[in-house]
Amino acid sequence: MAFSDPQTVLTQALARTGSGLDSGSFTKDDGTRKLEISHFYGKRTRRVMKFTDTKNAADPLNPTLNKPYSMSATLTVDIPPFGYTVAEAKVITDGLVAYLTASSGARVTQLLGGES
Repeated sequence: MAFSDPQTVLTQALARTGSGLDSGSFTKDDGTRKLEISHFYGKRTRRVMKFTDTKNAADPLNPTLNKPYSMSATLTVDIPPFGYTVAEAKVITDGLVAYLTASSGARVTQLLGGES
C-alpha cells in the first residue's frame, strides 16, 4: 500500500516524484521541499519518514551574497520483527509525537535549543 499522491506538508502539496519497492518520495514543484518514506528490513525493521527543506539565505561571511541552505527532520521507528503489533508500535510512536507537540511544541523548542 502506498501513500496517496499528493501529500500535503505545511499546507503545500508535494507530488509523488519517486517510488520503489520499499520507498517513496514527494517533492514540491519548485524542489524546495521533499518528503521521503522508506522501510528497511534486517534484524530489526526500520520505518523512516524524512522531511527536507531548502532555501536561499545570506552568506554570513559575505552578506551581499545568498547561498543555499537545507535542513531536515526525520522520524525513525525501529521495531523488532516480532513482539510488537502495528497497533502497539503506533501507540508508542503517537506517544512520542504527542509529547513533542504538547504545549504548543514546547519540547520541540527545547530540543532545537540544544536542551537535554
